[in-house]
Amino acid sequence: VMIMGRHGSKHDINPSDVNYRANLWTLRQLGATHVLVTTACGSLKLELSPGDFAVVDQYIDRTCLRKRTFYKVSHIPQVRPFEPKVQQILEDSCAELGLKCHPKVTTVTIEGPRFSTLAESRLYKSWGADIVNMTTVPEAQLAAELGLIYGALALVTDYDCWHESDDESVSVDLVMNR
Repeated sequence: VMIMGRHGSKHDINPSDVNYRANLWTLRQLGATHVLVTTACGSLKLELSPGDFAVVDQYIDRTCLRKRTFYKVSHIPQVRPFEPKVQQILEDSCAELGLKCHPKVTTVTIEGPRFSTLAESRLYKSWGADIVNMTTVPEAQLAAELGLIYGALALVTDYDCWHESDDESVSVDLVMNR
């Protein structure tokens, strides 16, 4: 088992500046066959409450500054970017621990480091997305290029900004304290 903090030991690396390629390449070189990641996320649905967990099944890529491949041309299939067996293990593990977990969620990965505007949050909801985060892409597709089995467990920290009854706007302090 290897553990790697994407954002550095002091959480001081911007999501767009994380060297996803180097991280995954290093894990593979060290013999990893599976990559299980955690990600903080904002909920786009009332039933996904802060403190809940969610097993990511699909992503919508809204990033634009990140290196997305190890190769010049790569047509890697991403119909199922997350391994179903790993998803089931994550769901079962949450159940065993008594944690509220939502299966098969779709995330929108945004560039960051800023949080969504109200208009963006409403747009992502209209697309049918369940959560919004900043790290799933390009990690999932890079893992696939390297033949690494990939799974993602999201921790819901807030309701993004669409939740109009929420007096507390999403902030770094809010996310880090949950």
